[in-house]
Amino acid sequence: MPNHQPEDGLDDGISLTEPLLPAQSLTPLSNRYRIAATSDNTRRAYQADIRHFESWGGQLPATTDTILRYLHAFAETLNPRTLSRHVTALKQWHRYQNFPDPTQAPIISKTLTGIARIHGKPKNKAAPLLPEHLVKISDYLAEQSTLSASRDNALLQIGFLGAFRRSELVAICIDHINWQLNGIEILIPKSKTDQLNTGQYCAIPNGNEQLCAIRALKNWIEKADIKEGFIFRRIHRGNKISVNHMATATVNEILKKHAHAAGIENAMSFSSHSMRRGLATTASRDGVSLPAIMRQGRWKQVSTVMEYIEAAQRFEENAAGQVLQKLPHKEK
Repeated sequence: MPNHQPEDGLDDGISLTEPLLPAQSLTPLSNRYRIAATSDNTRRAYQADIRHFESWGGQLPATTDTILRYLHAFAETLNPRTLSRHVTALKQWHRYQNFPDPTQAPIISKTLTGIARIHGKPKNKAAPLLPEHLVKISDYLAEQSTLSASRDNALLQIGFLGAFRRSELVAICIDHINWQLNGIEILIPKSKTDQLNTGQYCAIPNGNEQLCAIRALKNWIEKADIKEGFIFRRIHRGNKISVNHMATATVNEILKKHAHAAGIENAMSFSSHSMRRGLATTASRDGVSLPAIMRQGRWKQVSTVMEYIEAAQRFEENAAGQVLQKLPHKEK
C-alpha cells in the first residue's frame, strides 16, 4: 500500500484535498486553502467511508475488481445510498491522490443501479413538528424552573420559526442577533447552502401568548447571563454554563425528550429536521407563498420544499376522496 501522508493535519492519514502542486512544494498556507475547499462534514463522512473500505480489507489505491467485490460484500447489509456515497469517497481519494480512478468503469455504476433496484428502501423521513406540538412542548418547559428548560424552550422555538438546520442553530452567537421592534434578525455566517460564507439572514417576528421565540430567547440570555459568544451552550453539573456551544446531535435528543414528556404520541419519530419540515408544511397549509417559505428556510431547491408540501397535502384534493364524495348515500 502506498504511503499516503495526511495533508490536512488529521490523524487517520486520509487526505481528500486535491494537490495542485507537487506535495514537497506546497506551503502550510496553500494547504489551508485547499482544505477549506471541502466542508468539514463532507471530509469526515468521506474519511469514515474510506476507513470502512480499508477495515473490510480493501487497499488503496484500489482496483475496479476490488471495489466490485466490496459492493457485493455489503449489497444486502448497507443502504444502497450509503454504498453509493462510499464509492464517491473512493473516487475522491483516487482523484486527489493523482491515481487512476477505478470507480469510472461502467460496471461500477451498473452494479450500484442493480443493488438499488433489488435492495433499495425508501428514505426514513422525520415527522414534521407542527405548531400545536411546539405549543405543548413550550408549555411543558415553561413549568420547569431549570436552566436547561429555559435554554431548550428558546432553542426549539428559534429552531422551528427560523427553520434552522441544527448546525446553524447551535452556532448562533450574540453578535449575530439584530434586535428590532418587530422581532429579531439573525445572521447565519455559514451554512450547508452557503459554503462560501456570503452570509444569510433569518427574520423571526414577535409572537403571541402561545408562542414567542423572542421572549423565550431573552429569558434564556438573561438567566444564563450571556454577554458574548454562543447562545445555545452546554450546561454542566451544578448549572455551570460552558462557553462552548452544545453538540449538534444534542438538538435531536432535546426535541425527542421534551416532546415525549409533553405527551406527544409520535415524539420518537422527531429529529431536528422535523422543525424545518414542520415550518414548511404548516406555512403551506396556511397559504404562505412558495417563495416566502423558501426564503424563511433558505432553501435553494424548489423540489425539496415541494416534497414537504405535497406530503402534507396528500388528502387535499385527493382523487379517491373526490370519487367517494360523489357516491350516492345509502338510504337508512
